[in-house]
Amino acid sequence: MQVLTPQVYWAQRHGEIFLRVELSDAKNLDISLEDKTLQFRARGHGAKGDNEYMFSLEFLEAVRPEINRKSTQRQVDIKVRKQEERWWDRLTLQEKKPLFLSPDFDRWLDESDAEMELQAKEEEKINKITVESRVVKTVTYLGLKKGYLFMYNLVQFLGFSWIFVNMTVRLFILGQGWCLSAHKPGIFLFFSVVTKVAGRNVILFVIFGSLEDMQNKSVVFFVFYLWSTIEIFRYPFYMLACIGTEWKLLTWMRYSIWIPLYPLGVIAEAVAVIQSLPIFDETRLFSIPLPAMLGHSLSFSYTLQIYLVLMFLGLFINFRHLYKQRRRRYRSRKRKVN
Repeated sequence: MQVLTPQVYWAQRHGEIFLRVELSDAKNLDISLEDKTLQFRARGHGAKGDNEYMFSLEFLEAVRPEINRKSTQRQVDIKVRKQEERWWDRLTLQEKKPLFLSPDFDRWLDESDAEMELQAKEEEKINKITVESRVVKTVTYLGLKKGYLFMYNLVQFLGFSWIFVNMTVRLFILGQGWCLSAHKPGIFLFFSVVTKVAGRNVILFVIFGSLEDMQNKSVVFFVFYLWSTIEIFRYPFYMLACIGTEWKLLTWMRYSIWIPLYPLGVIAEAVAVIQSLPIFDETRLFSIPLPAMLGHSLSFSYTLQIYLVLMFLGLFINFRHLYKQRRRRYRSRKRKVN
């Protein structure tokens, strides 16, 4: 079967590239972006009828890996973000323009016009912020505010590093078992905690860190709220245990608060994963390249669907382990009283 090239129209702004592919009723849409090269392949109705169409563009400068695309009955719209917000002299690395590429005059702006448009948007944004600041009604913001992601990443990294520091000091320097558990060997608990923290890292770095669209979702608030509430009681209990001190109320909270919060936290994480699936499908971020006969690429969303199953399996295993730990703790207390 002959593979044809569709007509492609393009326009730019300081931070974005717009592509409009003249292909109606597009099916089997496969768009990938590696380094500076965009690969397009789909079946649809173009200038030469219903057929397989494909093209490749090597951009003038670096672009971000995510792709925003929208397929309609008339065309396929593609938006790519530039790595650096600045005006390009041309679209492609090669000076000679490909024959299938033309300016999109519906979106076309000169550099000076684009700067004026950008300035107008900034002024509109400032005015909007000013108006919102004067509104008496308080609106709760449940998303992840800009600039806070680094702080969350740092705290999570320190929490992960704490596991190795604690185990090293207790097992190799002091020659003791890990002080966080009196019932299980330190190395067993080490792998248990590592598994839980690794799951959090998937949510934090892969879901929230790599997808800007996810950072504005309400689920971000619930995930961090549930994580933080559990740690408020857990870490003080650990610190007191290391110096041989115990507060009965804190101990009870440590062994009881997880019962409602742990399942809720896993449900919130699952919602975040489910909401990210269509974004990974659309942007093809972290997709695995495959031979052309197998479909070119395997979406990362399939990996996350497997992770969802493992997440609830881990919930069952850890819930059972924590419940046994709680029962063992208070059973031993009763024996001491008797």
